[in-house]
Amino acid sequence: MLGAPACFIFLLCQLTGPAASGIPKKLVGAIGGSVIFPLNLSVNLVDSIIWVFNSTTLVTIQPKTAGKKALVIVTQKRNLERVNFPHEGYSLKLSRLKKNDSGIYRVEIHSSTLQDPLTQEYELHVYEYLSKPKVVIGLQENKNGTCVTNLTCSMEHGEEDVTYSWKSLDQTTNESHRGSILPISWRWEKSDMTFICMASNPISSNSSNPIFAQNLCEGAAGGQAPYVVLYVLLSFFLLCSLALVLIIFIIQRERKKGHYSRGKPSQYHLFHCAHSPKGNRTLLPAHVVRYTNGIYL
Repeated sequence: MLGAPACFIFLLCQLTGPAASGIPKKLVGAIGGSVIFPLNLSVNLVDSIIWVFNSTTLVTIQPKTAGKKALVIVTQKRNLERVNFPHEGYSLKLSRLKKNDSGIYRVEIHSSTLQDPLTQEYELHVYEYLSKPKVVIGLQENKNGTCVTNLTCSMEHGEEDVTYSWKSLDQTTNESHRGSILPISWRWEKSDMTFICMASNPISSNSSNPIFAQNLCEGAAGGQAPYVVLYVLLSFFLLCSLALVLIIFIIQRERKKGHYSRGKPSQYHLFHCAHSPKGNRTLLPAHVVRYTNGIYL
């Protein structure tokens, strides 16, 4: 068993560093997950261990002795199922994390051999897992056949400590850019480019859907516009010409049909003269006689 001086030296060695400099040990956790506040010490001559969140006591521990088990007192009912001490040690495990669990935690080591308790502080940040970032397209401007605009990347929620970066991909080069805003300058005759926004926080990362420059700047390149307009006008003129030729052809064909039905008789006509005496001829108009062979009955 360690004596009082040895125990004091041991505790001091275990709690030097962040506690001595006054800088809290930083920890991160995810909503719904868990985090462990590490504490390595000997239980010899330790009277009590107190875990505090901000100014509220979370847990009070009386370490086990030779004839008695450790006594753990959780001060708030809602934390009974959230607090645990793995491997029968004194490191605090806090589960089912919530956003409001972020803050300063402190552990106090009380011993009858020490005039003041030894302390260790922790700073916990609880983050959300990032969803897919959204990209907003800025106003487009056309400059001599070049599409100029900005892409802005953001999160609908969970913006805390989020960093943004961009990847610009084409057939020849891959470029990266830091920041939530990406300026774009793209000429229509160049190969297509793909832009991807990547968002990350201390516990997760996610990326946006790819954005293609060709779709982004479709119809925006000023150098291409005159050719497009000329192509449309020429196509319209050709269609109108074909339609006019077709209409004229149909009209002429209908006129020919009407002419034959009104003016040109059949080659043969059958006339029935009930009272014509046999041997006598019936007089026919001159224009009918010209095309008609008489049949006598």
